[in-house]
Formats: sequence, structure tokens, C-alpha cells
Amino acid sequence: MARIYLSPPHVTGRETELVGEAIASNWIAPLGPQVDAFEAELSAVVGVEHAVALSSGTAALHLALVVLGIGPGDEVACSGFTFAASANAITYTGATPFFVDADESTWTLDSQLLDRAITERRDAGARVRAVVAVDLYGQCCDYEVLAEVCARHDVVLVQDAAESLGATYRGAPSGGQGALAAFSFNGNKIITTSGGGMLVSPSRDLVEHARKLSTQAREPVAHYEHTEVGFNYRMSNILAAVGRAQLESLPERVASRRRIRDRYRELLDGATGLTFMPEAPYGTTNAWLTCVVVDPAAFGIDREAVRLALEAQDIEARPLWKPMHLQPIFAGHRVFGGDVSARLFEQGLCLPSGSSLTDADQDRVVATLLAARG
Repeated sequence: MARIYLSPPHVTGRETELVGEAIASNWIAPLGPQVDAFEAELSAVVGVEHAVALSSGTAALHLALVVLGIGPGDEVACSGFTFAASANAITYTGATPFFVDADESTWTLDSQLLDRAITERRDAGARVRAVVAVDLYGQCCDYEVLAEVCARHDVVLVQDAAESLGATYRGAPSGGQGALAAFSFNGNKIITTSGGGMLVSPSRDLVEHARKLSTQAREPVAHYEHTEVGFNYRMSNILAAVGRAQLESLPERVASRRRIRDRYRELLDGATGLTFMPEAPYGTTNAWLTCVVVDPAAFGIDREAVRLALEAQDIEARPLWKPMHLQPIFAGHRVFGGDVSARLFEQGLCLPSGSSLTDADQDRVVATLLAARG
């Protein structure tokens, strides 16, 4: 039987046509008409006016912090339940991250704990400048509450929307909830450019500064002139063509993943000891990955036994994110809370969720999962 992957790229065929246009135009290096069009089209989809296409979501986060002036001596609050890139981008600037636990009811950044964390760090003399709030597995954070906390403490809110393209928050598309937002188009995301990202903001000045920095901070003169340190972070015209083709089918991809998530719920209904990631009432998730929590006492085996049983049948599943405070590289950093994300990591599992997953493949996943109990 063919291997079932967690979240493989879903190619429609339209990519070939647009990549062919890019090659025919001889724009095969970074920048070009496909990049310009991809920026405009994604801006329209997410409802944020300004965008710059970049080499990765990590690059987008890094530049977001750089253009905000975050640097050595600063501290940045960061969702603790996330992929390492969220925190790595902070360290690239020379600033220091501290981590805030997830809310049990949404798995996203706990706003009350964030309020306490910023207060405590400020009372200790820390210069807290920003918050990186991470949308998790396709679900947005509760940004109205987070924005109020950030405003009260006079810190900037940055949205890590790497996993939430196509989701909504209070009826608005994900990506417009912070001063800047970063998207990822990595190979496993809901749309992909094989590798790539996008930084969006309502602020033209911030995005144009990021655009300049992303091309080695060249000054607009005939020769190579540099007045600040830049980065080689721009997306290629060919990859932007792939992204444009993928973006055209975003609504269908979201609908497919939500249907897969709902079908897992139906097929696993009544399986004692299995619970699903909750969907927050303030928005709709894009269901990027369907996530379950395995209670070993009730289900009969633990999460790792389930994962290994799936792997034995050539089915890829993955533990939930290992929280940052448990990562060796960030072991010495301050954490507020941590028990919620630690438990979710210990018991949580991401199931195959790609938008091209067939019913037959999903049936195979479910049958293997249930049979793992013996």
C-alpha cells in the first residue's frame, strides 16, 4: 500500500501553466511579474493592503521584528506551544524570548497569562517590546483580547499566521489581526511554493522597509550602496507562480480539510479516550491538521503507541509541537505556565490531513488507529 503522508503538497496542474509563463518570460530569478501578482492576490485574499513575498515564513517573522526595531536588550513574549521558528526569529534579532502557555480551551496563547507575564517581566526591569502570537494548527488566537493586553502594556502585536491561511477571526480573514503578520508556504502548508512566505501589514512603511531589507538593503542608486544590514530573503518568480496557482484553490482546500476533520470526528465518535482539538467560537479554523489527544488510561494505549502502530502501516502521524520551554535550546528562558502545552505534547497526535486525502486512505488511518488498542 502507498504511504499516507501527514500533509503532502496538493498540486492541481495549474502550477505548470503559470511556471511555464514565468520561464517563457525569462523571469526565473528573484522578483518579477509573478511575485508582484502573488503579493497583490494574497493581499486581496487576506484583506491586508501591503505584502512582500519572501523565502520563508521564518524570514517574514524575522523581518517583522527587525522593522519594528526589536534588537539586543529587548524581550519578546512568544506563544510557548509552537514550532521553533516562532522563537528563532526573535533570537535572530538579538532579543530574548520568554514563553507563555496555551489556553486549555483553544490551544492558543493564554491572554490572561500573557498579561501577568508582561507585568512580571516589566516589574523585574525587562524591556518588553512585542508579542509573537501563534495561530495553531489553523486556528487563530483571540486577537481582540490580545490586542487589549498589548495596548495596555504598549507592546506591538505580531501575528504568526504560518498555519492559519484561510481561517477566519470574527468573520475576517486571518492575517489582519496584528501590526504585521507572517504566512508560510512550506511544503506541508495548506498552499505551498515548495518553500516561501509572505509578510503583510496595513502599514506601507513597514512593508516597504521589509522589502528593502529582503534584497540586501540596496539603496535605489545605480551602483551597490548599503546603509543598513540586509538579508537575501526574496521569493523567486518561479516559486511565486506556483503560489499563485495554489492560492486560486484556497477555498476548496480549506473546505476539504474541514471535511476531513469532520469525517474523523464521525468515524472516531465513541472511541473512549480520544478527544479533538476544540474549535474556538470566535472564528473558523482552516483545519490545517486534524489533532487528537489520546488519554492512555481511557484509550488503552498512549499517543506514542498509536503513532508507532500507524507508522508500521506506512501512515505518517506526528506528535503535537514540543513546547519551547521543553526544547534544550531554550531551556534557560523564562516560561509562564507550561503545564497545558506539556500535556498536549505528551498526549497529542496530528493525523494525516492533506486536502487530497481520499476517503479510502482516511478509512485506513482510522482502522489502524482503532486496531492499535489490540
